[in-house]
Amino acid sequence: MAILNEIKLAKELIKFPSVTPVDAGVMKFLEKKLKKLGFKTKLIEFKEKNFKPVKNLYAKIGNKEPNFCYAGHLDVVPPGNLSDWTVNPFKPSIKKGHLIGRGANDMKSSIAAFVSAVSTFLSKNHNYNGSISLLITGDEEGDAINGTKKVIDYLKKRKEKINFCLVGEPTNPNKLGEMIKIGRRGSLTGKLIINGVQGHVAYPQRANNPSTTIIKILNELKSIKFDKGTKNFQPTNLEVTKINIDNNADNVIPGSAEATFNIRFNNKHSSSSIKKKLNKIFNKVSKKSKSKYKIEYRVSGEAFLTKPNATTFMIQNVIKDITKIKPKLSTTGGTSDARFIRKISPCLEFGLVGKTMHKIDEAVSLKDLKNLTIIYLNILQNYFK
Repeated sequence: MAILNEIKLAKELIKFPSVTPVDAGVMKFLEKKLKKLGFKTKLIEFKEKNFKPVKNLYAKIGNKEPNFCYAGHLDVVPPGNLSDWTVNPFKPSIKKGHLIGRGANDMKSSIAAFVSAVSTFLSKNHNYNGSISLLITGDEEGDAINGTKKVIDYLKKRKEKINFCLVGEPTNPNKLGEMIKIGRRGSLTGKLIINGVQGHVAYPQRANNPSTTIIKILNELKSIKFDKGTKNFQPTNLEVTKINIDNNADNVIPGSAEATFNIRFNNKHSSSSIKKKLNKIFNKVSKKSKSKYKIEYRVSGEAFLTKPNATTFMIQNVIKDITKIKPKLSTTGGTSDARFIRKISPCLEFGLVGKTMHKIDEAVSLKDLKNLTIIYLNILQNYFK
């Protein structure tokens, strides 16, 4: 069996301009590679009204349990201004021990590391007790509507069991080995519209200024002390991200005002409990000011935690053996597709150093890429012992 080189494979994957949700042929390319290794593959395209269709891949080798799954995404963010790059972002180059290209960090190299690790593992272990799968999406950087979320529903319907999942997002702040993500905070975005009564600024008694109401509400929202955090999570935090009053005249009291906010919440709350809390404030303040309000919520994910178990500590030890750093078990950062996968399987996240993700000249250290491949290989060897 051919052993795939992680650097060569990473370069091949980066060459596809798979800017979300465009596939650019990258899924079929990876599917061919996996078929050669003996994987049974299913390329699944999901469609939903008002969203672009997305190709996803589920591949599996073996039929026994336990099923160890590796999850990741092949879509990337746009490269931005090409003239700012020192290389063509889709013609990867190696400079000063780093592979540069869009997706080098987030997260095509991580997928290359896992596929390379699996090819080495299969060449040395013909009778391992279990199965290995890959869940790869093209919709992590975008709307996340036709990606992992729908693949999970597809697997549930087919009663496909995953016993443990490792998501290869770049989890390390500065050095490979610093951090494993064992959970994520929930994310809730609210768009608040206050409708008042438009009028002349010289006759405020004839109008009802929505800006006064929205300022009072935002002030109350910012002063909420949701919690002090938990053993595994930092305190819940609300940030106002937009305030907008569409008014071109300086002598007119506006008729409406808008604000958007985002809350990152820990597992002391659910999106429903937070909505209840906020709605009470909206009702109270708007009633007092005789204004009407409209609130639109969007939940990106609930807070979750994969309780550390034997597999968690095994992975932690493998990382420590290779990097000489004991990784911290953390829940910091934004959301990831782990929020969907955790519904059917315990999962952790561990990948590269995230310093350059989404940046110009996104890059991965070749040394880190080699070490990550060794880590992924050792995890498989220990998991199937």
